[in-house]
Amino acid sequence: MMRHLLSAGDLTRDDALVILDTAEELAAVADRPIKKLPTLRGRTVVNLFYEDSTRTRISFEAAAKRLSADVINFSAKGSSVSKGESLKDTALTLEAMGADAVVVRHGSSGAPHRLAHSGWIRGSVVNAGDGTHEHPTQALLDAFTMRRRLNAGPHGEGAVGTDLAGRRVTIVGDVLHSRVARSNVLLLRTLGAEVTLVAPPTLLPVGVEGWPCSTSYDLDGELDKSDVVMMLRVQQERMGAAFFPSAREYSRRYGLDTRRVAQLPDHAIVMHPGPMNRGMEIAAEVADSARSTIVEQVTNGVSVRMAVLYLLLSGSSDPEVAQ
Repeated sequence: MMRHLLSAGDLTRDDALVILDTAEELAAVADRPIKKLPTLRGRTVVNLFYEDSTRTRISFEAAAKRLSADVINFSAKGSSVSKGESLKDTALTLEAMGADAVVVRHGSSGAPHRLAHSGWIRGSVVNAGDGTHEHPTQALLDAFTMRRRLNAGPHGEGAVGTDLAGRRVTIVGDVLHSRVARSNVLLLRTLGAEVTLVAPPTLLPVGVEGWPCSTSYDLDGELDKSDVVMMLRVQQERMGAAFFPSAREYSRRYGLDTRRVAQLPDHAIVMHPGPMNRGMEIAAEVADSARSTIVEQVTNGVSVRMAVLYLLLSGSSDPEVAQ
């Protein structure tokens, strides 16, 4: 395992499978009366969040605590950042406190890379989302969820050691502002899946033709051949221009409703990284249906982030889950 996790594109197929297989072993901890392992006792993990987050921050906190690490939660609001403190000075403060790992979410693309390669801190850096660039642990938990549902054993567990070769994944919506989409395209391609991005032309980024995937403007034309449909949140807070005529028109063309779900193969699943705009990119009935993995993704996120922290900080790929 490498020292940092900054991009899904940095992971080889073997790297990704080690993380997913380790997460499969660690998922068993959640079923115990006491959901803790002593693996990272004495280590300190800092959640350095410059942007608001619920799922990701709490997921990393739960993951670190289940591995017995000490956790420090840093929010830019109410900190010296609001007084103008730079990323460098904040990093130097964390280094002085003895941070072994820094999980960083930042509004500027590339901030985690700057933190990792600056020499300001000696610990591991995990990218928890940087601007519209990447969100590698989200891609990992999505792949973990797909593997469990599409390669399910008799009790719903994933087929350990398998990748997603030949699976067709359709990612729909606001690709332009989505760090989730970019990380998923990179990781899923590494794992052998075929990815198609579906969005209005205004919500596809410049240079998307260089990504290892195909693109389409027609959602209905992709549904009957999809194993997975992943809906992306329309990030209206990042939009400073009219990218589509209206919410109603967007929903009509690119929203996933019960009529569209009926076109999917019987085994296909529906995903969403959250938070959702119910009734816009996804209908409430679809979000709450048996096909939906949205709640599972949150649960699986803890296991995957446990695996990432374990592999970065312990230097081993054989977690002692029996302890």
